Amino acid sequence: MVSDADLTGIDCEVLDRVIHVGKNKFRVLEQGQGPAVLFAHGFPDTADTWRSQMNAVAEEGYRAVALDMRGFGESYSPSEVEQYTSPYIVGDLVGVLDALEIPSCTLVGHDWGADHAQKAMLMRPDRFTALVSVSISYAPRGETSLNESLRNRGLGDRYYALAFDKPDSGRQFLPAEKSIASVLYWLSASPLPEQRWDPIDPAKHMLRPAPVVAPDWAGPDYVDRTIAAFAHSGFETGLNYYRAVPQTFELMSAYNNAVIRQPSLYIWGAADGLCQFFHPDNPTVIDMRASQPGLVDVVRLEDTGHWVQHEAPDRLNAELLKFLRTHAPREI
Repeated sequence: MVSDADLTGIDCEVLDRVIHVGKNKFRVLEQGQGPAVLFAHGFPDTADTWRSQMNAVAEEGYRAVALDMRGFGESYSPSEVEQYTSPYIVGDLVGVLDALEIPSCTLVGHDWGADHAQKAMLMRPDRFTALVSVSISYAPRGETSLNESLRNRGLGDRYYALAFDKPDSGRQFLPAEKSIASVLYWLSASPLPEQRWDPIDPAKHMLRPAPVVAPDWAGPDYVDRTIAAFAHSGFETGLNYYRAVPQTFELMSAYNNAVIRQPSLYIWGAADGLCQFFHPDNPTVIDMRASQPGLVDVVRLEDTGHWVQHEAPDRLNAELLKFLRTHAPREI
């Protein structure tokens, strides 16, 4: 049992290390003590994207853990596309908990991290007890895969991610210092609305040269770490998350129309082109509870794009802490 007085002396420094998950190595960041909160990132990113959120929850009396997801940074990065399907990714998340002797946790995910966090809720409700999805809303598995649905809508040549199926498409992201600046800038709320990234408009693609080295909301240390990580790893294995979509669809047939019952929260940026594409009608709690009966709230953040954890860290942290206090309370 941890009291408020006990928390005063807790070391909230970040521990950065590599652990073994089975026979594979994963880089993890750890900070604080208390009930566990596991953070999962998307593309192109690493565990460092969560530094602000980790610090906030650690100071509140939680144990924050973030990992370089499979295929990123210093973590296990197989080349085979099938190794990036949800059963493997969810297995990694469970394996991190096992390696750190954490029985269960709240799971916070952004971008691909949110997608696989949602599937973790379905596959292992005994280990993942609450969910915070950032930038990606939950959509139950239906009768057709996302890629097939997009092609049926005539978007096969327009939707950005389908181009990543091409061999060696990761080369278009080289060099890392240019592509990271571009992706951070164009996917955010920094550009004028008519210039921002549009996932179905090739003329507004994410790799246009950015007019700045980095947006003013992106911390220099975070930008430097991210560039260094991708200069080392390249982008090809990270793109396997997109390429594995059809295989994940086939493997998840047992979860057709499955709902997420754990307490959950959805947070998104109003200027995020991806959110505008997938839910242009501004979803409400009532709308989304059909597939997430445990949904607590839907939080729309104005003047915020895809990089919520950086563009609006204080607002995200406040919503995250409010959710944790109710649905993952620490003992006092």
